[in-house]
Parts: sequence; C-alpha cells; structure tokens
Amino acid sequence: MLRAVIFDFNGILVDDEPIHLELFRKVLEEEGLSLTNEDYFARYLGMDDRGCFRAVFKDRGRPLDDATLAKLIQRKAGYYRESIATRTVIFPGVETLVPALAQHLPLAVASGALREEIEMILKGAGLRDFFQIIVSAEDVSDGKPHPEIFVKALRELNRVGARNEPIRSSECLVVEDSKEGILAAHRAGIKCLAVSNSHPAGELRAEAVVGSLEEVTLPFLESLFK
Repeated sequence: MLRAVIFDFNGILVDDEPIHLELFRKVLEEEGLSLTNEDYFARYLGMDDRGCFRAVFKDRGRPLDDATLAKLIQRKAGYYRESIATRTVIFPGVETLVPALAQHLPLAVASGALREEIEMILKGAGLRDFFQIIVSAEDVSDGKPHPEIFVKALRELNRVGARNEPIRSSECLVVEDSKEGILAAHRAGIKCLAVSNSHPAGELRAEAVVGSLEEVTLPFLESLFK
C-alpha cells in the first residue's frame, strides 16, 4: 500500500540541471579546473554540491580543505540565485501531479540542493505548501547514493504526521531522475519511480520508468504496490 511520496528536486520538479552544470563549470574554471558535459552526466549528476566539488578535485588530484569547499559552495549558490530568477522552469506535469497527490498522501522533498534554493523555487511556483517535509543538503552528512537523505525524509514524515501506525519504507515511493538517487532509494528499502529527464530510460534501474510526470497519476503509483 502506498502511503507517502518523496520527490527529488533538481531534474524532477525543476528543470535546472543545465544551470547547475553551467555554474559548476564556472566555479571550477575559476579554480583552474574543467568539467565537460559528458563527465558531469556520467560521473557527477546526482551528487550534491559538496560531493561534486570533492569528487572533481579528487579526480583531478587537487587537495580541497573544508574551508575552501565551503567558499566554493557559497560562490556557486550566489551565482545560482542570480541565474534562477529568470530561468526557472517547472517540469511539465508537476503543477498538476503534486497538488493531486497532496490531497491523498503526505509528500516530501529530499534533495542535495541547498534549502534556500528549494524553498525559493517551490514558493515561486506556488508549490511549497503541498510538501510537509524538505530534507536538503544541509540536513545530511552523506549525499546520494548514500540512503541517509531518504531515511531521514521518511522519519520526518512520520514525526510530523503523528500517525498511529508509522509509514514503513515498503509503503513509500521515491521519484528520482539520477542513478545515484535510485540507488539511494533502494538502499533505504524504498521503491522508486524514475523519470528519464537526465538519463535514457534503459539506464534507469527502478520499479517503473516514465518519460514525464505528465504520464503519472495516483492510480498508476498505487499499482506499483499491488
């Protein structure tokens, strides 16, 4: 039985992966490092800012201390705020599906994005009130594919829901676009619906794969639990 849905953010609710790639490249180039489209989508997509910067520096054999990492994240966040003001695009189907699901199920966002970015975009799109819980990069120690973010999102849904019978991981669904996110969901014991916004459908190992959230309805999601 389906009792809760946890959405990823970038690449699922908001079409800003190209912006993140552009800004990762901008910040890295300022540090004398390059990042190709191919490398980003093959290696770093699905990581939070912290994980991506760490991985790129490690892959290039460059040391990166915590203070410098914090400055890189802060710099990219500033660029993001400037860019997103005129470039935010909510994916087709989101503005219909999210309110429809919220009438029947508790919803959460679990994302490697910064909380400020998530809140800003959801409020701007009129979607913030449909989500009971937001778990962001600041709330976890390990990014995807570690399951921490989804385990915490489900725990928080149970905490605010004050339910007599807690939602089990087997009664929850994650909606993801990245391979790392799908793996994190499965490691948390949660089924996953993948959307092929960032990877070809054939590369996504989820319980179901769709091309767009426009295809998704509550009965369809419930069918994954029968």
